[in-house]
Amino acid sequence: MTNHQLRQALSECSGRRDVQFCFTGVADAAALLTVHAAMIIPAEDDHLTKLTDGRSEYVIDAEQVAWVRIGAEHESLTQH
Repeated sequence: MTNHQLRQALSECSGRRDVQFCFTGVADAAALLTVHAAMIIPAEDDHLTKLTDGRSEYVIDAEQVAWVRIGAEHESLTQH
């Protein structure tokens, strides 16, 4: 996956969706990342794909993403 493709997939993340990533080449629990109420940060000069949950920024390496799960608006991905 390229940064452009990932940014397109995340384009509707404006703070109302949770996003879960699975990364290749990373062991065990570190392979999964969930960003609650994810908001994509507009493209910057560094050309990195970044998300924020309002408290932290997450830089996502698009080439290491195996899959992305984007939740429905206002529905937590961690609720059972």
